[in-house]
Amino acid sequence: MTIDTIPGTVPGLLSARDPGWTEWVDVIVVGSGIAGLTAALRLRGQVERVAVVTKDVLNAGSTQWAQGGIAAALGPEDTPEQHEADTLVAGAGACDPDAVRVLVTEGPAAVQELIDWGANFDKDPDGNLSLTREGGHHRDRIAHAHGDATGAEIQRALVEAVRRAPYAHAGGERSDRGRILVFEHAMVVDLVTAADGGVAGLTIHVMGEGDGDGVGLVRARAVVLASGGLGQVFSQTTNPSVSTADGMAIALRAGAELRDLEFVQFHPTVMWLGPDSRGQQPLISEAVRGEGAFLVDWEGDRFMQGLHELADLAPRDVVSKAIMRRMLDASAGGERSDRRHMGRPHMWLDARHLGRAFWERRFPTILASCRAHGIDPVTDLIPVAPACHYASGGVRTDLWGRSSVPGLYATGEVACSGVHGANRLASNSLLEGLVFSRRIAEVLPAELRPLAEPEWHGGSVGLVPGGVRAELQEVMTSRAGVLRNAEGLAEALERLGKLAEQRAETIDPAAWETTNLLTVSLALAEAALAREETRGSHWRDDFPDRDDERFAGHVDTTMADGATTLRWSEP
Repeated sequence: MTIDTIPGTVPGLLSARDPGWTEWVDVIVVGSGIAGLTAALRLRGQVERVAVVTKDVLNAGSTQWAQGGIAAALGPEDTPEQHEADTLVAGAGACDPDAVRVLVTEGPAAVQELIDWGANFDKDPDGNLSLTREGGHHRDRIAHAHGDATGAEIQRALVEAVRRAPYAHAGGERSDRGRILVFEHAMVVDLVTAADGGVAGLTIHVMGEGDGDGVGLVRARAVVLASGGLGQVFSQTTNPSVSTADGMAIALRAGAELRDLEFVQFHPTVMWLGPDSRGQQPLISEAVRGEGAFLVDWEGDRFMQGLHELADLAPRDVVSKAIMRRMLDASAGGERSDRRHMGRPHMWLDARHLGRAFWERRFPTILASCRAHGIDPVTDLIPVAPACHYASGGVRTDLWGRSSVPGLYATGEVACSGVHGANRLASNSLLEGLVFSRRIAEVLPAELRPLAEPEWHGGSVGLVPGGVRAELQEVMTSRAGVLRNAEGLAEALERLGKLAEQRAETIDPAAWETTNLLTVSLALAEAALAREETRGSHWRDDFPDRDDERFAGHVDTTMADGATTLRWSEP
């Protein structure tokens, strides 16, 4: 069922120069986190030429920032069925049960392969994996590394495995089977399609190579998107600066379906740095609460007690909403304040009782981050508030990572595999990247398309100025953030539409990124307006209840020449 069609407001293609150089590969992987590097490592040797393109260097991106760990049924008393049950509860009725079953049953073997590649997880005194618990889990099933540096350790192991591939930089000698070609400091501009609508390659801009607005064409028989999320859509996020929704935007412009964009998870315990703080914020891992820390309000009351059976370890949407309600209800006289003028700007996390030795051993990275911002969690309460953390929606895929565009696959946060539903269970994201990248590598070699001639289709071409990003982020944070309603979302769409009317005078990466942010912001706000209920991480204060009768399905978004169409898909 079609919900709505919104006239074209954003470009159908990004403005760019004609390609000044051409390369060819069998498969190009976009992104160098756990999902991208797993896909590349699994595909090398199965096809002649594999390439990885990354906006920074190989070890940059969201994976390295993951603190808590990776979830899998690895403990002696745990089972995939218990992991499945916890995942489905957190997903609030919007998960694909088949996808969840794939995740939890194939997860333990995927983690073991990661260990075989050289990832060193923490062990207990008996030499077994040291497992902890996070929000929404009923078992200790979170494997971690160096206390709270799990992502950094996984990234290190994967990068070293790639470099042993052997390793070649773009512009070097032609790679042989088994070698991975790497484009660093490179931004994908657009997917290039063939006459049949399938993948023919990518246009990319390699920073520092040639002209500042110059691009090249990488012809490819398949593209794997593993480019991460959309965190920079909002003013405050735990995501790094490279998370500008590029993969979702280029997939949408190429004809792929995006699903469940309205389900954006806001992590409940992000360090509050002040009202004017912008960009990536310090995350206080859920594992800190898993080890006994708890939330308190300004009067010192433990407000999560009695709200959920898991109290401070309730699923993230439950905790985020509880914090926001406490912030809103803390206005003078006890009356609810307007969300733009909250009574309290944050709540507090109390972990003082854990002690200095425990902090230094278990959470050295978080401890150093807190102290760098003037907070010592050994003696001080930590100010925390929800901030954008993870996109549960993204490029719609099947159980093998295939999108709706022939030859285009997606994995990790850029994808919507059906695993997370309306709210991702803590530490399932790294596992999803592992499991579904392995599955893509299992089927892709037999599905390789011929190396097709690119068709430069017509349609609107343009860019919005990079300078509108701050206003875009403010609009999305205040009107499409943790708490939403019809009035605010309609205002967001109106203001975003006015930003879309502006046109950049120059072509550069800032304009490309901002146009991608705007493209996805519009689609997200449209999907959030269409879903008139509260479910998981999608919170509508004008529709405060979950409505399974009307909204048990999915909002799918497609685009043609800048015009987006929203369709309702039954579960």
